[in-house]
Amino acid sequence: MPKLSRETAPNVQDMGVMEGRYGALEGYAVGFEHFREEARTDGLFDGLPDDRCQCPHWGYVFSGSITFRWADHEEVYEAGDAYYAPPGHLTTIAGGTEALEFAPAEEHARSMQTLGRNLEAMQAAG
Repeated sequence: MPKLSRETAPNVQDMGVMEGRYGALEGYAVGFEHFREEARTDGLFDGLPDDRCQCPHWGYVFSGSITFRWADHEEVYEAGDAYYAPPGHLTTIAGGTEALEFAPAEEHARSMQTLGRNLEAMQAAG
C-alpha cells in the first residue's frame, strides 16, 4: 500500500511565505504545508470560473487557521479541525499554520497551473 510523509514527499517548494512538501497517492495530490506568514489567494486563480479555485480539498489543520471564502459565505478551520472545501473558493491562511491537504490530482494540477502563471505575473509587475 502506498504511503507518504512530510519527510518522504518528493516535491519540496519553498516560496518564502510558505513551504510545501508534495507528493501523490493513488490519484490524489497530498500536501504538507507550513505558512510562515499570512497568505491570501486573491488574484491567483484569475482566469478560472469566477476567478476562484475550482478544485475540492480535504484537509486537517495542525496549527493556525485557514479561512475558505466562497461568493456567499466563508468558513474558518482552526487547529484540530478536519475540513472539506468544495470548488469555488479563495483562501486566507494565517501565519504559523501547519496543514495536511488532499485533492484530486488532475483538478489540483489545473488550478496550480493557473496559480503559477498569475503568481509569476504579479511578481514581474512588482
